[in-house]
Amino acid sequence: MNMPFYVAPEQVMKDRADYARKGIARGRSLVGFRFDNGVAICAENTSSTLRKVSEIYDRIAFAGVGKYNEFDQLRIAGVRHADMKGYSFSREDVDARSLANQYAQSLGQIFTHEMKPMEVEILVAEIGHADDGSGDQLFHILYDGTVIDEDMSVVLGGETEAIADRLGTFEQPPTIADGLRQAVTALAGPERTLKADALEVAVLERGDHRRTFRRLDDPEITELLADAQPGWRGHPTRSATSTNRRRRPRPWSRMTLSWRRAATDLRNRERIRRHLYPARPTPTESRRGRPIPLPSGGVMGS
Repeated sequence: MNMPFYVAPEQVMKDRADYARKGIARGRSLVGFRFDNGVAICAENTSSTLRKVSEIYDRIAFAGVGKYNEFDQLRIAGVRHADMKGYSFSREDVDARSLANQYAQSLGQIFTHEMKPMEVEILVAEIGHADDGSGDQLFHILYDGTVIDEDMSVVLGGETEAIADRLGTFEQPPTIADGLRQAVTALAGPERTLKADALEVAVLERGDHRRTFRRLDDPEITELLADAQPGWRGHPTRSATSTNRRRRPRPWSRMTLSWRRAATDLRNRERIRRHLYPARPTPTESRRGRPIPLPSGGVMGS
């Protein structure tokens, strides 16, 4: 009888976490932030049919990064859960907190008991009834079921740390134009330019209507970016609402680091070889630098 190999639970969890993070990092990022009249979500998405940002209920929005088929399944499950709860009890009983808890339980169960974790990170956003935005909520749910209650802004997927550093922090909710310009600048980075046709932007906007979710089309996005900064070209500029902290140096890629290690190792080997096997003098030179007389035949030892 063959005995199964023992693997420590810590190693299993670490391998699953690494697998999920690699899958999420391959996708494009999105930024969610609060503005003066609601919540906005800006995602880098060139597709006109596949959506990263969707509506869950009257005042609740959903956004996901990673594998599309997996977070779309979570979106459909959230819509069904919200509809069932609103139909069974009341529409006011459907809130983002309970929905985020349901998502966290499902993702945690899959991460712990299934062979393959879900390669997704999701955002559940809700706007409150108060005009000052005190009831607005942003819930960031990770692949392992961890729930993070964000305050003003959140970055999902891709190069999260670099984008969050470029985005900075909002001391107070900006206007939709200024917040969108700063989010697009953070997503684009210093070497790219993102136009309206490469963006997917949706807002939860306060008003008298019951449903608050609204998508922004390309002309409206272009107009907002132009209003935020005349002559906007997508190059990053530091906003007044961002913190004046020093930019972090761009991290080296894994391939670049391997090349640098190989070059350093080669130089060290060459230095050791020269030390152990010094270069011998040529027959026409002595060790003290004086020429060695050659025999009349022209060949030494003849």
